[in-house]
Amino acid sequence: MTGESNYAKEYLSQALYIDQRITAKIQQMESLRDLSTRASDVLTGMPRTSNPSHMDDFVTKAIDLEAEIGADMHELINLKADIISVINSVATPEHRTLLEARYLCFRNWEVIAIQMYYDIRHIYRIHGKALGEVDAILRARQ
Repeated sequence: MTGESNYAKEYLSQALYIDQRITAKIQQMESLRDLSTRASDVLTGMPRTSNPSHMDDFVTKAIDLEAEIGADMHELINLKADIISVINSVATPEHRTLLEARYLCFRNWEVIAIQMYYDIRHIYRIHGKALGEVDAILRARQ
């Protein structure tokens, strides 16, 4: 793969990385909620003189994590809108279909090959050509 198409691939792959980051934070949030529930169960059995700051820590961390998730989702929405704009500028419909499946729907190569009725090697060739088109579009925007 050429350096030019690497640039296009890195640009298009950003959405996947943000999506993965959001998923990881959501899992952290679920873990934090589970931990806070268990801590709450333990704390309720304690005398009234116990320190409620532990629960405050859980709440504060949960609020911070929710804010991060919201910011990441906003970033993902904006990035996907930009990626859609770039993909819609690609002249070849077959290339657009492949790019949408890979970089907006996050499908793997095998699924894309089946959906497009092509051998996977041909999908890789189409992908290379599509990245070349995207690279030209991105460079024209600069």
